[in-house]
Amino acid sequence: MIRIQDLTISYYTKSEFGFRKNRIIAVDGINLEIGNNEILGLVGESGCGKSTLGKGLIKLLKPESGSIYFENQEITSLSSSKFFPFRKNLQIIFQDPYSSLNPRMTISEILMEGLEIHEKSSREESELKIREILERVNLSSDILSRFPHEFSGGQRQRIAIARVLVLRPKFVICDESVSALDVSTGTQVLKLLVELKNEFGLSYLFISHDLGVVKSISDRIAVMYLGKIVELGKTKDIISSPAHPYTKALFQSTFDVYDRKKIRLPLKGEIPSIVNKPTGCHFHTRCPIVQDLCKSKTPVWKEIGTDQKALCHFPLDLRK
Repeated sequence: MIRIQDLTISYYTKSEFGFRKNRIIAVDGINLEIGNNEILGLVGESGCGKSTLGKGLIKLLKPESGSIYFENQEITSLSSSKFFPFRKNLQIIFQDPYSSLNPRMTISEILMEGLEIHEKSSREESELKIREILERVNLSSDILSRFPHEFSGGQRQRIAIARVLVLRPKFVICDESVSALDVSTGTQVLKLLVELKNEFGLSYLFISHDLGVVKSISDRIAVMYLGKIVELGKTKDIISSPAHPYTKALFQSTFDVYDRKKIRLPLKGEIPSIVNKPTGCHFHTRCPIVQDLCKSKTPVWKEIGTDQKALCHFPLDLRK
């Protein structure tokens, strides 16, 4: 479905005196594939580049280098006009249901907007599609004349989901799509996302800082740290046997808290500045098993079994 090769996304900020710009590499040479009808969970601490990667995948941000393929079609270098036919198949559900909906538009106008841009259906056909998708996300068509401020957070997020799915996309970025909701409402929205994925054959990149949520919804998990993917594998493998020290420390507080036989690797310190990343392995300043090699040499991918790999000189799974 989606494949990226050596994708790099940078942005620039002025120095404190305003004389020059600092280049910040938010996404650093990432290679990744997301299959048909697959949910890939993307986890990592705030500021590691998760949302930047997601927006770059669907060209909401312009990559500095690398390639993006959608259904084997290279889309990175396409002009806006040539990329337009792909846009309806590449959609995003944003984090905040309170700011992602235009407060001046009715729900009908919000849901109709995408259809007017991307499809040539008659007004009657579009209205039928809107009513059908509202029913599918458990909302009544009676809401169409109302405005976003009249709804709860959970209802707004369902409207945001309906806005995306009325276009029948193939690939959807879920960028912290339940983090602004309470636990009960978030659970309901998660269940809905899985049902819709199975019903419509969708693929998701599911971005979240909530490891429990990622565990429950994802087929595979990618772990990101300072612009790089540091571990990738099937969910069950990464949860049961994390190979990268960062992954183990990240998941430590959430999973297997009663298993006293497993070695605890506390995640100490703050994430380094993305402007001045540590040399060698970027994680070496916080790693509990750091060695001299980690400080000077950039690690390469090491295979852990058949479906898991880690960007680490000394993967934990190979130490057993």
